[in-house]
Amino acid sequence: MVHYIIQTIAFQVFFLLIYDVFLKKETFFNWNRFYLLATALLSIILPFIKIESFREVVPQQYIISLPEIILGETQTTINNPILLNAVIIGNNNGISAWEIVFYLGLVMACCLFLYKLIKVIVLIIKNPKTYKGHLIVVKLINSNTAFSFFRYVFLGEFLENEQREAILKHELIHVKQKHTIDLLFFEALRIFFWFNPLVYLYQNRITTLHEFIADAEAVKHENKSNYYQNLLAQVFETKSISFINPFFKQSLIKKRIVMLQKTKSKQIKLLKYALLIPMVLGMLVYTSCEKDEEKVVKQELEISDQIEMLKLAIESKEDKLTATERQNLLNLYLTFKLKNDTNSKGIIESYESQLIKGNSNEVPFAVIEQPPIFPGCEDLEADEQKKCISNKISQHVNKHFNTKLANDLNLKGRQRINVIFKIDTEGNIINVRSRAPHPSLEEEASRVIKTLPKMLSGKQKGEAVVVPYMLPIIFEVAE
Repeated sequence: MVHYIIQTIAFQVFFLLIYDVFLKKETFFNWNRFYLLATALLSIILPFIKIESFREVVPQQYIISLPEIILGETQTTINNPILLNAVIIGNNNGISAWEIVFYLGLVMACCLFLYKLIKVIVLIIKNPKTYKGHLIVVKLINSNTAFSFFRYVFLGEFLENEQREAILKHELIHVKQKHTIDLLFFEALRIFFWFNPLVYLYQNRITTLHEFIADAEAVKHENKSNYYQNLLAQVFETKSISFINPFFKQSLIKKRIVMLQKTKSKQIKLLKYALLIPMVLGMLVYTSCEKDEEKVVKQELEISDQIEMLKLAIESKEDKLTATERQNLLNLYLTFKLKNDTNSKGIIESYESQLIKGNSNEVPFAVIEQPPIFPGCEDLEADEQKKCISNKISQHVNKHFNTKLANDLNLKGRQRINVIFKIDTEGNIINVRSRAPHPSLEEEASRVIKTLPKMLSGKQKGEAVVVPYMLPIIFEVAE
């Protein structure tokens, strides 16, 4: 969540910089409106977009992709057919302080929006209304305010008739172009991203732009000099509501007059909007190749858990290793420790081949012709059966692991558990070994694995063989 927020803010910074430096002073008002709306939306959805082909832009050795499964979920990702998916066991003891602050801010922002909306509705109900075409003109008693909200145009009774006509022409543009919807879109962003100051900057930019658009259309049917005089006649009272279109707003009057006097931008300057293309492509490359929180877990598994599992595997075969095999395994251990390489399949296969040398009755899961078949996976192809057994075993751990151990043992943070077991020629689970920071976690992991149901044995060249499995488990305790 924090990573997503940081990405969103970073994207918005880039988009707003482009707007302020290159686009804001141009008279392409409708293009600018589209730019602000589109980039605000893009900044929210881009972090979720992952385009696999863009990964090729970055050398593959910098992209980590290892298997993982989150306890309590049924979806799994199989990226490495040798290691079973890591299981993350979450034990949530309550929401964090940051979550409390976020939701409190969300509730307050929502209440503030409802308060402002109710104020507008009360004005509509309490004040007299007249219909002018498809506009509904609301006459505000004892006021000189002028603003619009959807089809409603609010005019203070102290406004002179000439001013009223100029304002109606101006507000009609807001109504026709549905500017209120733009403002409500940013109002929604202000609720969900109440802590992000850039959302307020976006809304300020779009509000100013709306006035430029309406002014540019209104002066086509009215003398510019008279229009300026209406703007400068007096400082009008304006309701401080962020999702209305105020006609008179002191902070905008000077900008509006300057923009009205500005020469229309040349069409060649439309090429500036092409800056958005490489910018968005760069962001897509970043989001497609980045390490998210799940991939950080995977990276940690590759460096630490596989080393621990290698140690455990060496110990389990200690009596059967020759001096040469032991040296090969030590070299492989150093490879794991010093090299962070996504192409680890060959390394692991080499390790397993060395590990089982001298015992032809064992075949690594990576190279076995017919993998063991978990109950319910019988009708699948061999490759699908590998995925199926991985999913089923992970689901079994999800269901049966006693997560209450976190409270009983007063555990905190992330606890790594590594388990090695075998499926023998009869389909039974044998030789279960585990390693964890606490003996109780080792016992629980072994207990759960031993409760796996009997399977159909794996086969190599038509003969039943023993298949070794390695299962990394992460027991994550929310602090």
